[in-house]
Amino acid sequence: MSQTLSAKPDYTADVVVLGAGPVGLTIANYLGQVGVSVLVIEKLDQLIDYPRAIGIDDEALRTLQSIGLIDKVLPHTTPYHWMRFLTPKGRCFASIEPKTDEFGWSRRNAFIQPQVDRVLFEGLKRFDQVDALFSRDLHQFDQDAEGVNLQMRTLDGKEERVRCQYLIAADGGNSFVRRTLGIAFDGKTAPNQWIVVDIKNDPLGTPNIYMCCDPVRPYVSAALPHAIRRFEFMVMPGETEETLSQPENMRKLLAKVLPNPDKVELIRQRVYTHNARLAAEFRRGRIVLAGDAAHIMPVWQGQGYNSGMRDASNLAWKVGMVVKGLAADSLLDTYQQERRDHARAMIDLSVTAGHVLAPPKRWMGTLRDGISWLLNYLPPIKRYFLEMRFKPMPQYEQGVLVKPEMKVEKNPVGRLFIQPKVRTEAGEVCLLDDVIGSNFAIIAWGTQPTWGMSAEQVAFWKRLGTRFIQVVPSVQMAVSVELPEDVIRVGDEQGRLKEWFGSYPASVAVIRPDRFVAAITLPQTLESTCTRLSQVLAAKPAPIRSTGEAVVQGV
Repeated sequence: MSQTLSAKPDYTADVVVLGAGPVGLTIANYLGQVGVSVLVIEKLDQLIDYPRAIGIDDEALRTLQSIGLIDKVLPHTTPYHWMRFLTPKGRCFASIEPKTDEFGWSRRNAFIQPQVDRVLFEGLKRFDQVDALFSRDLHQFDQDAEGVNLQMRTLDGKEERVRCQYLIAADGGNSFVRRTLGIAFDGKTAPNQWIVVDIKNDPLGTPNIYMCCDPVRPYVSAALPHAIRRFEFMVMPGETEETLSQPENMRKLLAKVLPNPDKVELIRQRVYTHNARLAAEFRRGRIVLAGDAAHIMPVWQGQGYNSGMRDASNLAWKVGMVVKGLAADSLLDTYQQERRDHARAMIDLSVTAGHVLAPPKRWMGTLRDGISWLLNYLPPIKRYFLEMRFKPMPQYEQGVLVKPEMKVEKNPVGRLFIQPKVRTEAGEVCLLDDVIGSNFAIIAWGTQPTWGMSAEQVAFWKRLGTRFIQVVPSVQMAVSVELPEDVIRVGDEQGRLKEWFGSYPASVAVIRPDRFVAAITLPQTLESTCTRLSQVLAAKPAPIRSTGEAVVQGV
């Protein structure tokens, strides 16, 4: 913007997060955890409590685990929540029932978003340097070489100014920040709206989620935690939220799915539109877009919420490193490099799922039903749906990673690392991420993980807060061994880590704070691999004391 907001600020913070939704709150929790000062600014006077996302995946749960809130979130979820597509006559032609837990949690879970948003908000109270302001309307901002200035207005018209190093705009699909910056938000809006109806004391009680592909009026029936039932009905031409909400019309809708539409306890209903849009840029200088501000997608695979949580997981640790002086500002360029293509893939998946539920042409529905009837008798096709193999998992080809020096089939670099159970020296069994914390990790199978590193490299990675982890079969934990003070030894409780390392010609993996594999290598080539990776990280050298001693700073 042309005018600089130069007046003395009312608030200062390392990072301002605009928007108290799940993405903004998750980023604020992570940054608070690593000691960064954060100010969350929200336009509304309280957290949103109307019907929103109902599906949370294993990746998002792993992100919530990384910020120490998983135990408070799990009571608001239903694990292993299957999705079934039904023909108009009630035949199930496709069922999504993934039973894998390679990342530590159930692949598909039902939840009620406002309850988890509340957990995220309450989690901010753990950090003295994190604060939140509600009822603030941001109406002007600019940026310079050192930071961002914001000007906002309170409900009573008072003007307030904020100064920060970085602004993370998680302010929704209608993002004021994105629009003001003039960043394109290309895509499509679906021609049909849908009405969401939430009912307490579930009048059906059947588990899971059903997508009924009725050509007259497609609908969704979903069992949610705490005995909540959600129905979603397509809004037909000529209908409005006002007319559908009238008692007699609501009764007609519910009569389609309930034996007694009069015996219900309605919580609320709301009409919404499906959009599929992607921002042309995720970053402009010291301002970064995240969540719906960067991409929005139809709800049919529950990926809008989960894609936003992937943004939070990818972005938060990078912002933390830059603000703490551990990496150059250029590290933030890798956020768009890594996230934008996958966000596009999830948009495409969600649009395709919507076409399966409600085909644009009726003849397409008839063709779908016939083909699906045949394909269900082919085991490979059935497994493809059951195990959710159609979901494109993130794999980064560029960004914070180094390609292996050796030839590797099905290269794991740029993919999410597994999270099995491990046994600690104290004899406790826990998930691997609980050992790593919000840090980098260098994990070695069988060998001492710092053996191939120089003293300078060990000091470098310690400065980043890295966990050095030696993995052995759990039965070997009974034998005491001498290790460097900074090395953690864990037992491979389920044999999954041995299986993972056995799949590649490597025995050492460098894991990023978002649990993606940054590199794989051997002990003898670990030093050169770590040198290449430190360059990709844009890591800054440690400050030097007057005595010539490096200052050690942990993340």
